[in-house]
Amino acid sequence: MNYSYSNATYRLYDDKADFHKKAQGIAVGLTVGSWTELPEAAKEQMQKHLGQVVSVQAHEPEGAQPGDRYADITIAYPDVNFSRDIPAFLVTAFGKLSMDGKIKLIDIEPSADFLSAFPGPKFGVQGVRDLLGVHDRPLVMSIFKSVIGHELANLREQFLQQALGGVDLIKDDEILFENPLTPLEQRVEACMSAAREAEQITGQKLLYFTNLTGSTFQLKANAKRAIAAGANGLLFNVLAYGFDALAELAADPEINVPIAAHPAMAGAFYPSQHHGISAPLLLGKLMRIAGADLSLFPSPYGSVVMPKAENLAVMEALLTPSLPQKAAFPVPSAGIHPGLVPLIMGDFGPEVVVNAGGGVHGHPGGSAAGGQAFRQAVDAVLSGSTLEQFAVNHEQLRIAIERWGVRTS
Repeated sequence: MNYSYSNATYRLYDDKADFHKKAQGIAVGLTVGSWTELPEAAKEQMQKHLGQVVSVQAHEPEGAQPGDRYADITIAYPDVNFSRDIPAFLVTAFGKLSMDGKIKLIDIEPSADFLSAFPGPKFGVQGVRDLLGVHDRPLVMSIFKSVIGHELANLREQFLQQALGGVDLIKDDEILFENPLTPLEQRVEACMSAAREAEQITGQKLLYFTNLTGSTFQLKANAKRAIAAGANGLLFNVLAYGFDALAELAADPEINVPIAAHPAMAGAFYPSQHHGISAPLLLGKLMRIAGADLSLFPSPYGSVVMPKAENLAVMEALLTPSLPQKAAFPVPSAGIHPGLVPLIMGDFGPEVVVNAGGGVHGHPGGSAAGGQAFRQAVDAVLSGSTLEQFAVNHEQLRIAIERWGVRTS
């Protein structure tokens, strides 16, 4: 009989284990619980629920030191065992197993049936570009950094200065929660009025990703409050709430704005060689399946470093046509300044968001000049010019280069 399966791949470190036996134990233990001692009639009945070992690839180099020996193990889990939601699959594939020694979940391949339950990003790369009317260059995002303890008038002015720099996207700091100084609706109204004011001067549209917070069961209501107040984007701390919360928001037809997924808490999952969930799966594939239109993750260049190979694998998971969900924008973040733009565009290609906080606000000419420097850096790369050449006639970029320099590798 033909059954539908979703696969999970693990990297298991063990100096002595029989990896094939371990794989069989995972396949049985996380599905039917026991097998060999079952009577034949019971086996026939339980077959459709039994996990299957797809592959075991052992890595046992000659002269291996203790801790070097590992195997990549792929297990197929019958779709009949779990409901069509990400928590159900993650608990099946990695719930108990995540505590069973040095084992890391490195990838999943959900079945077409499982994936069909997730509409994915409402907008994706193309939809976000359509909203902005920008199709010929990477997008530029500014992080709204100085937000806590400020009143609305101050917040609005800070927003306006960023918007005047010509950035395409502005996102709240992820640590800005509901507070008496800048309540959600009033914050959105103030910032969106500043966005309209800036548009009169710059001539370009802007998306403001306001931080969506509150208790889990209030998220949808709060999202709709923000949208009613004029919000045209939402920032969401996905890992604090869970992938299912993102999937519910993304699937709601009334939440009709792009959602940017923030990677807060990700460091508890991906950096360990031996434990957790790989970055490409955590911040790439799962974010996209659940419905993020943009996914932020640590860049390989700055202050919170992720290795470049992992970065590019996250990007691949967000953009690959092998998933039925729309492609989502990769947003490498942290430590970004204008002198890195040629490197970012070279590494990530055209479908990337150049995202900066200190690289915008730390510009000696202020936040507007910081945004302009980034736009000039993008224009320089697209024109085939070096940043230094372009900076001769573009003061904001020249000052940024004096401040941060240019990195070529």
